[in-house]
Amino acid sequence: MIFLSCKKNNDTNTGSSNITVDSVFIQRVYVRAGATLHNVPLGTATVKISFLNAVNPAVFSKDAISFSGIDYDYQFSPDGKSMTLVTKSQLSGLTSYTLNIQEGICEAGGKVVAGYKAYMVTVLDTVSKFPAISDSALLTKVQQQTFKYFWDYGHATSGLARDRLGSADIVTTGGSGFGMMAILVGIERGFISRQEGFAKLLKMVTFLNRPNTDKFHGAFPHWMNGNTGKVFPFSTNDNGADLVETAFLMEGLLTVREYFKAGTSADEQSLNNQITTLWQNVEWDWFTQGGQNVLYWHWSPDKGWIINMQIRGWDEALIVYILAASSPTHSISKQVYDNGWANNGAIRNGKVFYGYTLPLGEDKGGPLFFAHYSFLGLNPKNLQDVYANYWTQNVSHSKINYSYCVANPKGYIGYGTNCWGLTASDIENGYAASSPNSDVGVIAPTAALSSFPYTPIESMQALHYFYYMLGDKLWGAFGFYDAFNMSTGWFANSYLAIDEGPIIDMIENYRTGLLWNTFMSTPDVKNGLNKLGFTY
Repeated sequence: MIFLSCKKNNDTNTGSSNITVDSVFIQRVYVRAGATLHNVPLGTATVKISFLNAVNPAVFSKDAISFSGIDYDYQFSPDGKSMTLVTKSQLSGLTSYTLNIQEGICEAGGKVVAGYKAYMVTVLDTVSKFPAISDSALLTKVQQQTFKYFWDYGHATSGLARDRLGSADIVTTGGSGFGMMAILVGIERGFISRQEGFAKLLKMVTFLNRPNTDKFHGAFPHWMNGNTGKVFPFSTNDNGADLVETAFLMEGLLTVREYFKAGTSADEQSLNNQITTLWQNVEWDWFTQGGQNVLYWHWSPDKGWIINMQIRGWDEALIVYILAASSPTHSISKQVYDNGWANNGAIRNGKVFYGYTLPLGEDKGGPLFFAHYSFLGLNPKNLQDVYANYWTQNVSHSKINYSYCVANPKGYIGYGTNCWGLTASDIENGYAASSPNSDVGVIAPTAALSSFPYTPIESMQALHYFYYMLGDKLWGAFGFYDAFNMSTGWFANSYLAIDEGPIIDMIENYRTGLLWNTFMSTPDVKNGLNKLGFTY
């Protein structure tokens, strides 16, 4: 209830005391204060406000009631006990609107003592937002637009990938590894020339190899300053080495080295030699923290092992153990892999969800980036060890994620066969790792699109929906924005390197296997896989 009261003065009766708003109907639906009305049809909006006592229409001003900045016409009933507002303009599709009656204002026919605010979200405008093109052309378009994040928005000094849109000089090491692979895709797709791509990659590698670019026992920090190469702390205690981000970077670097291995020019030899130096300088075995049978994620130059976070599966970090075993200079033993990563077999799951057996990890699979980050270069097809077949793992994980969204047990608006994908992304007012076990209603395009190798039909359905149906809100300068929530009408305007990279890279692996074939041909990687008992 809202209580309205204003004192009378000698000139004008500004309203009666204790005037109460009895009800508010939006589009003929009763909406209590603080509630959200969903699936509001397009067109003009009608709001009816009823009062228990008559108000004074003569003193009403539009300053008292706002409707998300939309102008409206209004009319009071003859007895002054109700008023009807009708917007002058049409509502937009999939948009959140706020009806607000301001507290403390007297121009509502009386003084608003307690404010009223309610929300509504319109339905999807089902008109296609872009002309239809072939699926092949659409995949290329997505790759080319996403490529611009790494090419056009790469840091001017270092060439490395900025962490996110608006992060200024903060560059991300793992995202830069993804971006290096994206540049190879750009060369193969003809977005840039081989010479242009090579020059950018040489710039990045040379910056990384500088003596004054921070490295800690050969490992890189999560974030760096793209001008100076100095660590930018990821958190208070995370101001040194990040072994997982380093692995993502090395995944990209080794793929680049293998791509240009036949080069005979001095520049290409310099590129390959610099990558070899970076690769061989990572002291993977040192991150066992004194010879334990497990790798540790972080190390700080002034706080040591204070974070003390072990890298244990199943998550995004399989590539860490494979590269650590593959190192020709600082290799780990198979025992570190078995006891550390696989936790002596406790990594296994084996349960069935939505009809799919999940070999590893948490129930229902966790966020989908687990199936992407390690596998931009590492080819899961035919990849198997004593713990799992990794193609089965990633396909099951993706299918479970899709099936959960189709089942939509929490009843979020939009979820379905055309709109799915839960992973780490921006959310309203924050960032979260979404999954079937932690679902806040936010879909991230990178989840479904980076799963193209595993779910080609389901991913294409999602791509069509994201582009043709949501493209007016979801498609921008660097491809698809990071995430959205159709239940609240929220669409991010952000881009993140670690979400952009897997889109272009995994789509290419789906189309040609380029990055899989290149990375997997690295002799050191083959040695590491053999050492750990993988078949591939």
